[in-house]
Amino acid sequence: MRILIVDDEPPARRRIRALLKSVPDAEIVGECANGRDAIGAIRDQRPDLVFLDIQMPELDGFGVVDACRTAAAPLFVFVTAYDAHAIRAFDVHALDYLLKPFDKSRFQDTLQRARDQLGRGEAAQTGQQLLALLNDLRGVRQTEDRIAIKETGRTVFLPVRQIDWIESSGNYVTIHAGNSTHMLRESMKAMESRLNPREFRRIHRNFIVNLSRVAELHPWSADEHVLLLRNGAKLPVSRRYRRNLDASP
Repeated sequence: MRILIVDDEPPARRRIRALLKSVPDAEIVGECANGRDAIGAIRDQRPDLVFLDIQMPELDGFGVVDACRTAAAPLFVFVTAYDAHAIRAFDVHALDYLLKPFDKSRFQDTLQRARDQLGRGEAAQTGQQLLALLNDLRGVRQTEDRIAIKETGRTVFLPVRQIDWIESSGNYVTIHAGNSTHMLRESMKAMESRLNPREFRRIHRNFIVNLSRVAELHPWSADEHVLLLRNGAKLPVSRRYRRNLDASP
């Protein structure tokens, strides 16, 4: 089996590489730290099997699969930190996944299932399953009740109800939740798409707010207002996004 490993976290790639070291029929043809490199590696290296992290910066695992929907597409084993709601979608569509953190026994079971599928020549038959899975998981992403945030040596699962506001920080977003802050490598547009619009609204190019935290709205200038949160924080509301606060949640 020609295998490609795709994960933006070096420890995660090392973990899979170490588990494959003792597998005699496994040949690692490459490693990628982001989705865009993964697409190129899949096209150039023609792997049989790809261990694919879902949550990656810029282009996630969904984008990789979208770009590789051809008759020559490899088998994908999704490596994910999603919760049980999303995992049910994988089970329904009979596509394999590794839920972080996974142990050696679970990895070996997954590898054997992939080996069996490849032996039966079933890799090309998973195309429709992948499409159905992507549609289901995109729906899950829009109604997530917690967000997985990768931090050094761990993954924090933050309930969205605890979020006060989200602020753009270059290629990252800063999530403010109570007395804690978390950095996530994601665009504001992608972040906005993951949140329930009944609970969160974009109020500025750089800010998303939890509507339940809003206390008051005050005019600031001809083009901006200031939003006062219940915890005393003040956030700018730009003219472009002012109407988002008028819409009924």
